[in-house]
Amino acid sequence: MSPGQASLHRIAADQWYRTQRLNHGITLIDEPWIKPFFRCNLWHVRGRERDLLVDFGLGAVPLRRHVALLAGRDIVGVASHTHFDHIGAAHEFGTCHVHSTEADILAAPDNASTLAEVFLNDEMFDALPPAPYAHSGYRIAAPPKIALLEDGDEIDLGDRRFEVIHTPGHSPGGIALWEAASATLISGDLIYDGPLIEDAFHSNLKDYATSMRRLRALPARVVHGGHFPSFSGTHLHAMIDDWLRNHDL
Repeated sequence: MSPGQASLHRIAADQWYRTQRLNHGITLIDEPWIKPFFRCNLWHVRGRERDLLVDFGLGAVPLRRHVALLAGRDIVGVASHTHFDHIGAAHEFGTCHVHSTEADILAAPDNASTLAEVFLNDEMFDALPPAPYAHSGYRIAAPPKIALLEDGDEIDLGDRRFEVIHTPGHSPGGIALWEAASATLISGDLIYDGPLIEDAFHSNLKDYATSMRRLRALPARVVHGGHFPSFSGTHLHAMIDDWLRNHDL
């Protein structure tokens, strides 16, 4: 245990997650004891026949056991990409859907390829998960089954349908999900309302620019990003315009 971990208090498992119900049947699940820059947003969408969960958090505390919203329903689990803060509890959902480009990482999620080796340390936390959690022992379990996603695929919840948009740049297999009927975009880590990570070991700025232009063309009403609060489609377009202008790509 590092000196920082010794000074941080621990949170009971039943207090690790919080949920916030938003409009249009969408709920934000997050881990409030992780600092905002590192805190992954998990997006739950209620459907008539099945639910959708986009991303799975750190995985240090069992997710399905401690978030009642995720019990007793058929859930389509989707990883927006395979960085550690987004796939930690993916194995709890039987099948995890991921873009084919990152299926190999999800099948064998070591701490280097998922960026845990780079980012997982005391600086992430305001308080720690319950014992016996320690950074040095952190490992991600692979899901029992992996289902491949490709650009243009559709996730059907019975009464709601989300189109898969392949958005490489932040990572090669990043995806966003677009619900045209409600003009709702779940954008993953390609874009959110905070500092973007463009220099991970498999990031690519040319791909980033292409993906940004694809999302700029969407008539989005609301955007739910991989980190930080949700924002309007108008703000999405302004942020993308600024990004493209600053990067000259």
